[in-house]
Amino acid sequence: MKDRKNEQSLIFIISLSIIISLCMITFIWRLGSIGLVDETEPLFAEAARQIVETGNWITPYFNGETRFDKPPLIYWLMAIGYQVLGVNEWAVRLPSAFSAMGLTLLLFFVLIRFGMSPFSRASEFNQKQWGSLIAAATLALTPEFIIWARVGVSDLLLTGCMGSALLCFFVGYVNSEKATEAPFFKISLPSAWYLGFYILTALAVLAKGPVGLVLPGLILITFLLYQGNLWTVFKEMRVVSGAIIFLVMTVPWYVLVTLENGQTYINSFFGYHNVQRFTGVVNDHDAPWYFYFLIILIGFAPLSVYLPSAIGLLQVWRRKFWQQQPREKQLGIFAFFWLITIFVFFTIAVTKLPSYIIPLLPAAAILMGLFWSYYQEEAPGMSLKINAVVNIIFLLALAGALYYSPNFIGYDPAAPNLSEIYARSKLNILGGMIWFGAAILSLLTLIRNSIRWLWGINLLAMLLTFVFVLQPMIFLMDQVRQKPLRELAKLEQTVRQSAEELIMIGMKKPSVAFYTEHRVNFIDETEDAIAHLKQKPQDESTIILSHPRKLKTIIDHSKQVTILGQKGEYQLIRIQPDL
Repeated sequence: MKDRKNEQSLIFIISLSIIISLCMITFIWRLGSIGLVDETEPLFAEAARQIVETGNWITPYFNGETRFDKPPLIYWLMAIGYQVLGVNEWAVRLPSAFSAMGLTLLLFFVLIRFGMSPFSRASEFNQKQWGSLIAAATLALTPEFIIWARVGVSDLLLTGCMGSALLCFFVGYVNSEKATEAPFFKISLPSAWYLGFYILTALAVLAKGPVGLVLPGLILITFLLYQGNLWTVFKEMRVVSGAIIFLVMTVPWYVLVTLENGQTYINSFFGYHNVQRFTGVVNDHDAPWYFYFLIILIGFAPLSVYLPSAIGLLQVWRRKFWQQQPREKQLGIFAFFWLITIFVFFTIAVTKLPSYIIPLLPAAAILMGLFWSYYQEEAPGMSLKINAVVNIIFLLALAGALYYSPNFIGYDPAAPNLSEIYARSKLNILGGMIWFGAAILSLLTLIRNSIRWLWGINLLAMLLTFVFVLQPMIFLMDQVRQKPLRELAKLEQTVRQSAEELIMIGMKKPSVAFYTEHRVNFIDETEDAIAHLKQKPQDESTIILSHPRKLKTIIDHSKQVTILGQKGEYQLIRIQPDL
C-alpha cells in the first residue's frame, strides 16, 4: 500500500513538473526578447506608462487622449510592473503570461481532483492523472492561447480571471454537495471556493467590462438549469453575499471614472465598446456565421479535430443520466456548457474577432483531457479510428500550409520584403518537416493500433514547432518589421530638443509614442502635414518620422532639412517650417 502511494506521488510530481516546464517554455521563455508589436499592444503599454508618469490611476490615457476601450486592471498591473521591473516589454507582457500560467496550473489541479468521466471503466487514479496531464498540456500548447499569453493586451487577463473563476465555482459546487441548505437571503460569507469565484469574476469585469460577468453568469445558469438545481446552488453560493462582494470590488472605479469624465465615458465604454460591438460591426470586424468554427479549428490545433468526438462522448442528450451523477463526475458536462455558451454568444455578436473566444479554450482543453483519459484503457472503436485518419490528413495539411507559408504573407509597407526574408530563413521548410513527421508517426501509430498516444504526437509536434519555428519566426519579424521603428524612436529621444513636436505621416504606429515617451502627432496625408507645418512659428523646428516616399515632397519644399537617421522603411528628419 505504501509503495502504491509512493508511486502515485511520483507520477503526480512528474506530471506537475512537465506542466510547469511547458508553461515556462510557452509563456515565459524569451517573453521580453522582442519589441512591442503594432498596432494594439503599444496602446495598452503606453496607457500604463502614462499612469506612472501622471499618477492618474482612474482615467487611462494614450497619446494625450482618453482611452476608454478597456477597464483599468490591465493598465494597473502593467504600471505596477513598470515600478518593479522598469518600463520594458517584460513588464508589459507578464500580466498575460502569469494569467495563462496560473489558469493552466489551476486547471491541472482541478482535474487531479475531479477529472473523471462517468462513462470510463478505468480507475479514478488513472483517469485523473491522464486527464490532468493531457488537459493542462493541451492548454499550454494551444496556438491561440500561446499567442495571447505572450502579448500585452487584456484578452488573456480576462481569460485567466474568468477561467479561474469558473474552476473555483466547480470546486465549490462539488464541495457543497452535502452541505446544509441555507436561506437564499442569508448574509454570510460564501465558502472559500465560491468566494474565489466572486473575487475572480469581479477581476474579470475590471479586466474587460460587463462580459466578465455576463459570460460566467450565462454558463452557470445554463449548466444549473440543465442539472435542475439552479435554486439550490444559488443558495449554496450565498448569491446575495457574493453580489455585495462583487459590487464592492467593481463599482468604485466605474463611479470614479464616470465622475471624472461624465457622459463621454458612458457613451464610449458602455455604448460603443460593449453594446455596439455586440449589436453592430465595429472597426470593420465582421465575419460570416461560421467564423468561429474556423478559428477553433486553427486556434485549437492540432487536437481540434477531436473536439466533436469529445463532445459526442458526453452524451449531452442523456439529461437524467447526468442529473443522477455525483457532482464530482460532472466536470465534463460543465465544460461543455462553458464552451458552447461562449461559442454561441460570440457567434450571435455582430462584431467578430479571433480573440473573443479565447475564454472557451480551457473548457476545450478539459474535454480533451477527459476524452483521451477515457481511451487510455478503452479499446478504440471505428469512430476514433476515422477521427485518427482525419487527424493525419489535418497534420499533412498543416505541413503543407507551413511549407508554403511564405506565399501567404501579404504586403506590409513596414516590411515589404518580409516574405522573401522568411523564405530564405528556411523556417517554413523546418515547420513543414515537423508536421509531416508527425503525420507519418501518427499513421504508424494507427497501423499498430496504438491510437491512445496520438494526443502526445500532436502536442509534441506543437512544442517543436513553437521552439524551433515560431520563436525564430517571431524574432525575425521583429528584426524586419519593428526594430527599425524602435531604433528611430530611441534616436528621436536623444536628438529631440525641448518641446519639439514629433509628427508621423501616413502610418499610425502606437509603439512610437511608447518608445519616445511623449506625444506623437499622427497625420494621415502629406498634404495635411504640410498645412500643419505652415501654421507653425518660423523659429520652431519639427521632427518627422515616415517612409522616405512620404517625406520627399516635404524635403523638396523645405530649405532647412536635417536627416537624423534611416532604418528599414523609415526615415527621421528635422525641418524648419519655411515651406
